[in-house]
Amino acid sequence: MEFQAAVTDAAVATEDHKQARDALLPAASYNNEVLYTQGNNAGGVRYIANNSVHEYISQANVHEAIDLAAVANYKRATAASAIAKARAEIASRGLVVTVVQNYFRVAAARSKMDIAQRGASQGEDFFKLTQALEKGGEVAHSDVIRAELQMQDRRRQLRENQLELLNAKLDLAVLIFPNFNENFEISDDLHASVPLPTIEEVQQQGARDNPELRAALAGVQEAGHGVADARAGYFPSLTLDYFYGIDSAQFATNSVFDNQKIHNLGSSASATLNIPVWNWGTTQSRVKQAELRRTQAQRELSLAQRKLLAEMRSLYAEAETALNELSGLQRSADLASEGLRLSTLRYKGGETTVLEVVDAQNSFAQANTSYQDGAVRYRVALANLQTLTGVLTTP
Repeated sequence: MEFQAAVTDAAVATEDHKQARDALLPAASYNNEVLYTQGNNAGGVRYIANNSVHEYISQANVHEAIDLAAVANYKRATAASAIAKARAEIASRGLVVTVVQNYFRVAAARSKMDIAQRGASQGEDFFKLTQALEKGGEVAHSDVIRAELQMQDRRRQLRENQLELLNAKLDLAVLIFPNFNENFEISDDLHASVPLPTIEEVQQQGARDNPELRAALAGVQEAGHGVADARAGYFPSLTLDYFYGIDSAQFATNSVFDNQKIHNLGSSASATLNIPVWNWGTTQSRVKQAELRRTQAQRELSLAQRKLLAEMRSLYAEAETALNELSGLQRSADLASEGLRLSTLRYKGGETTVLEVVDAQNSFAQANTSYQDGAVRYRVALANLQTLTGVLTTP
């Protein structure tokens, strides 16, 4: 809803910009008017309000107002439209990050479930192994009990992972489908190689394409045009009107007066120059008010620039750390898998205890879970970094 609201605000601001632009252009209209006045029974008027007892006006009017305030208002609307579009882009990038996070959360949950299924299967196999060894008198019954406890724990973990996958898919479905649909699959690209750009590239892209910085710059421009709008109150304004049509005692293009045909169609033009003289300091107050807004907008721009630099460094460090740790997490997962295999073989040969096998199983599950979480962490960190640079890559 936040994204849709931002898009709606951007569309409304675009229409405001169009209206402000159109206010600078000449406007055409067609006026029809009938004026009735009480007569004096001698062809004249008793109450002098119009040019005749019956006066008919039907004219086309071209109107143009030359006002510095209208020009400043158009420029301000242009800046406001840019702000709204930048905010819509901010909301759009935030939505992309949310989708990325939920998308790879589904991918990680699916991988965790696969690992949990493998762990549950290993737990059952190990439980059967301890039972067989107990029958042969090679291990104590306590080993069977410990193996059964481990098997039950692996089964519970599998059910938890199945629930996690279901919830992750439901959250993603709410975001991407206009009609609710949970029957979908995603590609297995959680561990695809995605390079991290250099910090110099990130800084250049952020300075050029960051929407928050663009919104702050447009805010300064809007406030500057607001000052020009307020100062326009000191200057005269000119209004021009051109009329063409009829303004006569008969509603007709031609009339007869003293047996002569007279054409009623005609034209007229008027110009009005409005010179401000005194308004008790209202214009001065408006100028001061606009200058205060401009100063505040400049402060906000400076803050946005500093925040951008800080956020870029922080998010880049997060992405870099997650990427550097990812290879280590993968290595740990591989080692845990190999360690579990060797521990199981040693237990079959009577060279180790059941506790070592159980510990290897737990290490295997923990290492693989950490590996999946680390992959999600890097992809989300990269998406967050891309919200600052403008180079968004969706799943």
